[in-house]
Amino acid sequence: MNTVTRFDAQGVVEPGFETVREAFARVLTEQRGTGAALAVWHEGRWIVDLWGGAASADGTRAWQRDSIVQPYSVSKPFAAMCALVLVDRGVLDLDAPVQRYWPEFRAPATPRHVLSHQAGVVALDAAAPTSVFYDWHALCALLADQRSEWPPGTAHGESALFYGHLVGEIVRRVDGRSLGGFLRDEVCAPAGLDFAVGLTADDQARAVELTCLDDIEPHAGELYRRATANPPGTRDPAVVNGAAWRTAEVPAINGHGTARGMAGLYAALLRGELLSPQLLREAVSVQCSGVDRVFGHENAWGLGFGIDPEGFGMGGLGGSFGAACSEAGYAIAFVTGTMGTHARGELLENTVRACIGLAPI
Repeated sequence: MNTVTRFDAQGVVEPGFETVREAFARVLTEQRGTGAALAVWHEGRWIVDLWGGAASADGTRAWQRDSIVQPYSVSKPFAAMCALVLVDRGVLDLDAPVQRYWPEFRAPATPRHVLSHQAGVVALDAAAPTSVFYDWHALCALLADQRSEWPPGTAHGESALFYGHLVGEIVRRVDGRSLGGFLRDEVCAPAGLDFAVGLTADDQARAVELTCLDDIEPHAGELYRRATANPPGTRDPAVVNGAAWRTAEVPAINGHGTARGMAGLYAALLRGELLSPQLLREAVSVQCSGVDRVFGHENAWGLGFGIDPEGFGMGGLGGSFGAACSEAGYAIAFVTGTMGTHARGELLENTVRACIGLAPI
């Protein structure tokens, strides 16, 4: 068997960012499974574009510059962008009842509530099989009939598995295209982003296998368990590395892309592309904050983005993340096939920040 030299860091960094390459190489040596990639855009140019390690669990396929990987919830802002584009076009009202667009939807929520994780539709009461992920209409019917865990607008909690269906069905009812199709045509193609929901056969050949899924950080709480374990399979390598899963549209978690494609979304927004300035300001302003009812920690949400004092973005289960630092003018994404904690991404971002002359986050 020919195995990949797992710890080689490929790609380029600008002069002055050599310590980023060194830190990335250390991350690769510490990963037990498949590899990783890191991309950083700063003040109009790409200053870091690195990748390395294996793309397959058996080590026979190398991670290439165009390898794509599932970053779990880093997918959510891409789903949100589809709705935001429709808001910008004047065909979706953030504060109208969802029922205006999706009459069967039971919860008394607005698109604003859905986008900012305030709708409360975070878990299914009845057990559902893994196969429902492969049937968009069946899962949306379950969600339409689902009660809210709290009155919409009175609390917030991440809809871990269903955010993309909630946003995506509104998009489909307004536009007619699936969320994956709309994302491809109206967001990713115009901005040149290598990111997709619902992979073609050619894209599947580029997909990295997820490994070490047993190392994903656990969270406590009954609502978290209900919100992340039903339907089952989202942490099963046989499911998430399978063709049926990758073909399906599960936009809350199963987008696939390169690190440059994910950072590229934030670079485009920092450049003033894709959304009007007024809507972007609203999207990255705090819509709600406090203790997340599902995850149990303090956070703040904009319209599809996590918000912090540095900027906006989204982390994903297992360690991937994508973000924009508004004040310093950089966009960054770290994506990994080896599931684990966010310590790796924090190390790499702080190394980048040190090179730019910024304090650690």
